[in-house]
Amino acid sequence: MAVVNLIEEDIIKIPLEAKTKPDVIKELVDVLKKAGKIEDAESVFRAVMLRENMGSTGLEKGIAVPHAKTHKVNNLVLAIGISPEGVDFDSLDGEPSKLFFLLIATPQQAGPHIEALSEIARLTRSSNFCKLLLNAKTPKEIVDIFSAQ
Repeated sequence: MAVVNLIEEDIIKIPLEAKTKPDVIKELVDVLKKAGKIEDAESVFRAVMLRENMGSTGLEKGIAVPHAKTHKVNNLVLAIGISPEGVDFDSLDGEPSKLFFLLIATPQQAGPHIEALSEIARLTRSSNFCKLLLNAKTPKEIVDIFSAQ
């Protein structure tokens, strides 16, 4: 499944209000709950934090991809958040993360989960793509940016 197929305006939060790693994750999980993508937000939050405690999903160049597998979802789901100021996410390069892609899959979806992580990594290698996302002011702009890829 292509990441672009997961992207809808209701799973995008601009700007994120959170200032800490746990709060970013909670805010993005809440976005999924509000969008009707998950029911048990607390269990999903705990699954993501458990995975995060095994090793930070803060990558480089302002990108973080918190993710987890849990039986609390039926399908692969994604939430996107933008924090123009950045949040300390224990990233590999020590820089604040600004682009967040929260990915939740069922334990049986290892293949699609890895494919989605790979696609996010591929897309975010483009500094121009990341700049477009960071400059977006509305969820619709984010959807349009992904649709153009």
